[in-house]
Amino acid sequence: MILALDQGTTSSRALLIHHDGSVVGMKQQEFTQHYPKPGWVEHDALQIWQTQRDVAQQLLQEQQISADAVSGIGITNQRETTIIWNRDTGQPLAPAIVWQDRRTAEQCERLVGAGHSERVRNKTGLVIDPYFCATKLRWLLDHTPDARRLADSGKVAFGTVDSWLIWNLTGGQRHITDVTNASRTMLWNLSDQRWDDELLQLFDIPASVLPDVVLSSAIHGETIPDLFGSPIRIAGIAGDQQAALMGQNCSRHGMAKNTYGTGCFMLMNIGNHPMLSESKLLTTAACRLDESPSYALEGSIFVAGAAVQWLRDGLGIIEQSSDVEALAAQVDDTDDVYLVPALAGLGAPHWDAHARGTLIGITRGTTRAHLARATLEGIAFQVADVLDAMKEDSGIDPTELRVDGGAAANDLLMQFQADILGVPVVRPKSVETTAMGAAYLAGLATGFWKDTAEIETIWTVDKTFHPTMSSDDVIHRRGRWRDAVSRSRHWDKA
Repeated sequence: MILALDQGTTSSRALLIHHDGSVVGMKQQEFTQHYPKPGWVEHDALQIWQTQRDVAQQLLQEQQISADAVSGIGITNQRETTIIWNRDTGQPLAPAIVWQDRRTAEQCERLVGAGHSERVRNKTGLVIDPYFCATKLRWLLDHTPDARRLADSGKVAFGTVDSWLIWNLTGGQRHITDVTNASRTMLWNLSDQRWDDELLQLFDIPASVLPDVVLSSAIHGETIPDLFGSPIRIAGIAGDQQAALMGQNCSRHGMAKNTYGTGCFMLMNIGNHPMLSESKLLTTAACRLDESPSYALEGSIFVAGAAVQWLRDGLGIIEQSSDVEALAAQVDDTDDVYLVPALAGLGAPHWDAHARGTLIGITRGTTRAHLARATLEGIAFQVADVLDAMKEDSGIDPTELRVDGGAAANDLLMQFQADILGVPVVRPKSVETTAMGAAYLAGLATGFWKDTAEIETIWTVDKTFHPTMSSDDVIHRRGRWRDAVSRSRHWDKA
C-alpha cells in the first residue's frame, strides 16, 4: 500500500492506494477557516498538522493496516500557504497565511510600480502577486513579534504546508520541500534550480529560514515510530496541482489537465525547458524525478468551488454543495445572467487583485436556479479564458482537457465546459488524481510501481463530454462574459 496525505485548503485527507490504483480507504477531516479582516484568510498551522495526523492514524487503524505494510508516504498540499515556526520548539509563530489571502496586495503593487516585474518573472516564471509566498513571508517576519530577531539568530523555519507536515512527521529532523512547492514561493530561480539571492534581498528574506529543496520522488526520511507504530518512508512530495498533473498522466508535451477545487487550476506540460508566458500565465516546475526537471504552464483561478460554497454558506440557496447541479438543471440557460466569481480578485489571465464579484443581467424573472447555473457557467468561462491563453503561448491546440477535483463530478458543468471550450472534456474513473499523483511519486521511489509506463496503465476514462454548442452561440456567450469581466475589474474605479 501507499499512504497518500492530501492536505487541502478546507480539509486534511488520507488515502490508502492499492497497486492497481484503487482507493482502499479514505478519511477526511475539515478544519477551521479564519477571516480576521476583509481579504485576509488564515489557518491554524497546528490544526493543519493535527487533522492530517489524525486522519492518517484513523485510516490505518480502521483498515487494520500496519505501518510495515505501507511502502511509503506521498504528500500533496495546498500550495503557497505560508507558515513560520520556531526551530527549537516546533511551534508556529503566527497563523498560517493562506494562498487566497490578499493582505499584501499594496506591497505587490509597490514592487510592480518600482519596476521589478520583469526581473521576478524572468527568474521565477511568476507574476508579482499576493498569491505567492514571498510577500506573505515578508509580512510574517515584519508583523510577528520577535520573528525578525529569531530569524536573524537562525531559529525561524519557513515552509509551505508540505515542509510543515514533514517537519512534524520526522520529529523536526527534516526541513525540506520539493521543487514544485519551491517554485511557488517567488524566491526560487526556475532555470538555475536554486534559491535566488537577489530575490531574497528584494523581499528582505534571510536565507536561514528556507528549507532544503529535494526531488519530488525519492526517499526523504522516515516518520517517527510513535506516529504509526513503526517508521514509514516519506517518498513523494508535490504541490496539489502538480500532483494532479502526475495523477492524470499528463506526461507528454502539450497534455493539459484542469482541477476543479476551491479554485481552478489548469496545467499544461511544456517539457524540460521553462517557457515564459506572454499571456499572464505562470511557468512552474511540474515535477522532478531525476536531474532533469519538467515544467508546465499554469493558469490559476482563485474561486471555483468556493463560489458554490458561497451559494451554500453566504446566500443559503442550497443546503449542500452537491445540490447545485440539480438546482441549475431546473432551467435551460441562465436567461442572460452572468456571474463573475471574483470573490478574491481575479487570477489568470487577468491578475487583478482589486476585481470584485459581479452579478449582471438579473431581472424580476431571475430565480435561484438561474443564479446556480450562472455560477457553474462562471467557473467554465474562467477555464476557457485560461485555455485560450495557453494556446496563445504554446502554439498547441489541445485535443482534450483532462479534469478532476470535486466539481468534475458535476455532469452539467462538464458538458458546458466542453461546449464553451470546443474540445472534449475527459473525466477519469478516479477523480482522486491529486492523491494518486502523490502516491505515484512515492511508489516510484520505493519500487511499489516499476516505472511511469506501469502507472499509465492504471489511468482509465469514466466519461468523455463532447462539445455540442454551435460556434455562433459560443462566440455570443463568451462575448457577454468578457463584458461582465470588464465590469468586475472596474468596480473599484466607479
